[in-house]
Amino acid sequence: MNEKSETVIGNARIVLADRVIERGWIAFADGRIAEVGEGDAPSASEDAGGDLVMPGLIELHTDHLEAHYVPRPKVFWNPIAAVVSYDGQLATSGITTVLDSLRVWREEGAEEVDGNAGLFAEAIASAREANLLRADHFLHLRCEIPMPSVIEEATELVGRPDVRLMSLMDHTPGQRQFRDEVKLRDYYRGKGGGKTDAELDAMFDKRIAYQKAYATTNLRAIVALAHRHAVPLASHDDTTEENVNEAIRDRVSVAEFPTTMEAARGLHQAGIGILMGAPNVVRGGSHSGNVAAVDLAREGLLDILSSDYIPSSLLMGALQLPHHVAAIDVAAAIRTVTKAPAEAVGLHDRGEIAAGKRADVIRVHVAGDVPVVRSVWREGQRVA
Repeated sequence: MNEKSETVIGNARIVLADRVIERGWIAFADGRIAEVGEGDAPSASEDAGGDLVMPGLIELHTDHLEAHYVPRPKVFWNPIAAVVSYDGQLATSGITTVLDSLRVWREEGAEEVDGNAGLFAEAIASAREANLLRADHFLHLRCEIPMPSVIEEATELVGRPDVRLMSLMDHTPGQRQFRDEVKLRDYYRGKGGGKTDAELDAMFDKRIAYQKAYATTNLRAIVALAHRHAVPLASHDDTTEENVNEAIRDRVSVAEFPTTMEAARGLHQAGIGILMGAPNVVRGGSHSGNVAAVDLAREGLLDILSSDYIPSSLLMGALQLPHHVAAIDVAAAIRTVTKAPAEAVGLHDRGEIAAGKRADVIRVHVAGDVPVVRSVWREGQRVA
């Protein structure tokens, strides 16, 4: 073993990219993984007590920052403090790399969270520069294609060095995730917005008008913008064969939350990585009534999991996959939240336990169906 190793963890179940070492050890040096071995550690080590030791989780789509910035309706928190609080929740959920998903659009009546992408991007940068963050943060620009201001807002942000993904979204009533308008009404009622049917009618009419007026032109502009800046693209809520063909045409890398088996099969055949929500796995199905992530996994159509709206679901969902799908072992399940998302956005220096990779590592204790993150290291330094 290299003598300059700074940290050695022994008596661990180590999750590699292709298998699990049932009893082994891992050493970090200079922020990188130095060595991994089986059996007893060759020198004094921190005893993991038989817990799982795996790569830090990599999250491509979470908009949970918004809940920290607006913890109650009309209550706005200090944005940097909100970022720090959110970051702490991510780290203690085992997430060491995150793409903060920022809403790149403005909509009248939704000012609490919409239109704040620039504010959040600056708050994240300020927290990073002040060394306040435990996880490594990048940006995911969620572009609501029909919105009139989306091109202007995306253009202002896309040149930032931390932008790693742009998604093409259309939440117009009658489209994609909300083909059934009743589901969209239920969604807004469930969010506690208190909107009347008349107010929802007015909102939906406006969105439909925006879609007709702007969607086609905006889509072409956003796709061109992403390609010009070499930012990977994600499609969102693909539902039909037409949606799949659009994703292929636009050269998307990741398909977020396809809503039907038909769409997932077409995307997979085209070589597009399929991302589904970990809450979908934990809950046993989609909260919107769309295709279940586990059903896609059984068909070999699930590549990446995302925590979406609850950070702790990422680890829980991954560890539950082997219980639902016989063909998925622990190593394959953990790849959906580590190696696969890392590769999807070009972060090839992390995402697996292997010599030379970043020492972004977590120790996980599992009690029944509930995993608990005991320790978190980012580039070899303990951060939780």
